[in-house]
Amino acid sequence: MFEILQKVKRNLILTHNADDELLKSFIIAAISYAESYQHLDEGFYYDNPMRPTTEQAVIMLASHFYESRDGSTGGFFADNIQASQQVWNTVNMLLRLDRDWRV
Repeated sequence: MFEILQKVKRNLILTHNADDELLKSFIIAAISYAESYQHLDEGFYYDNPMRPTTEQAVIMLASHFYESRDGSTGGFFADNIQASQQVWNTVNMLLRLDRDWRV
């Protein structure tokens, strides 16, 4: 998990470690979402490598959870009233690219 944590932190431009445990919980949730969306067994990505598109979706989703933890929408799409929906659309599109991979 250390490697994906570092990638999420780079995506968020975070240089401190104060929120690492919070970020790990968001990463776990994002991985769980990816496995469910792709119809994979729970824990699949703890035993198998992620393809780059799935990894990007997990990074984006964990970042979105972090930036929106107060109920607002932050980040790249923040200036759009449908920002949250755009994030989910992008994440789902990335996950769809890898759906049924290794199944």
